[in-house]
Amino acid sequence: MTVALRVVLDQLVAPTAPALAEASRELVRALAETAPSGCVVEGIVPSPGLDDADAAGLADVHRLGLARRELAASWQLGIAPGVGKGMIHSPTLLAPLVRHDRVNDTHQLVATVWDLRAWEAPDTLSRTEVVWYKAMLKRAEKHADAIVVPTHALASRLGELGRFGRRVRVISGAAPVGFRVPNDHVGRLRALDLPSSFIAVAGGAVESDGLAHAFRAVVESGETADVVVLDCPEGEEPAVADLASAAGLAASRVHVRGALETWDRAAVLGGASVLLAPSMRSDWPWRVVEALALGVPVVAADSPVHREVLVDAGILVWQEELGAALVRAAGDAADRLRVLSRDRAQAFSWRESAERVWALHADL
Repeated sequence: MTVALRVVLDQLVAPTAPALAEASRELVRALAETAPSGCVVEGIVPSPGLDDADAAGLADVHRLGLARRELAASWQLGIAPGVGKGMIHSPTLLAPLVRHDRVNDTHQLVATVWDLRAWEAPDTLSRTEVVWYKAMLKRAEKHADAIVVPTHALASRLGELGRFGRRVRVISGAAPVGFRVPNDHVGRLRALDLPSSFIAVAGGAVESDGLAHAFRAVVESGETADVVVLDCPEGEEPAVADLASAAGLAASRVHVRGALETWDRAAVLGGASVLLAPSMRSDWPWRVVEALALGVPVVAADSPVHREVLVDAGILVWQEELGAALVRAAGDAADRLRVLSRDRAQAFSWRESAERVWALHADL
């Protein structure tokens, strides 16, 4: 008898965030590669369905009749026709979380929480998104057989928001498989109109992203390198430039870019002398983990998440002390941090995460 693990892959049809789409793609590929004997991976997708490339490795694809927006609204209300029963895993919080017997029923529902922005930084989301996330977490509290989070720090915060008990499981994310500095990185940087050497930071203009602290750190450190800002939400570029100016950083030294495709992002991170990670939020730090994979020195705000992810592979300081830490990371400590980064990166892999997902469903 073949057992199917069905994975919700809405992000591959209508992505709402590049990081979630990439995580969904990497996880489902790893799940297919690590499937135990007698098990297969299938997809659950909104209309219009997956393209052939994303469907590769899946034993079957169940296309629902609703587009992603309508599907999200339907599942928020607990209406999930056509989904059926079985093992269902969602790499995000969008899951068909409906009432079922969690003890005796063979139906399994698992959802994933990568961040708590709706609670910690609602200004980064629309009001509709905040309401949706809070409603879906309530549904997860009532109906999920397990909730996957990437860190123990986020698990602790999640425990303050609901009664999840032992249903919370920690399974981390990782850099994309094969993530490395591409051979054509010089050309990619040139095409992006970026300098060959710089300090990298990710985020937008909202206070919780911490860019103001990063810009002040660069000024206080006396570093003359330019600053490249990744993942800036569309439309926030002028506000980010204003933050840099307020910190005393010349506009000509700041290069603001949005979400980049994987290999452009690898070229940018690989070209950075240091990655600054100033945010204190509970989000899974995608760019920090990618910087580790490339052996880039990391200076991060001392938060529970950064402490857990970096351990001793980066410099952790209070936000106000980032400038002094940047001097160390770009100077005497650089070589040691590069070695520690690559070593720590080995702790994160999608293959290991997939194996733990299979073990989770076996336990359930």
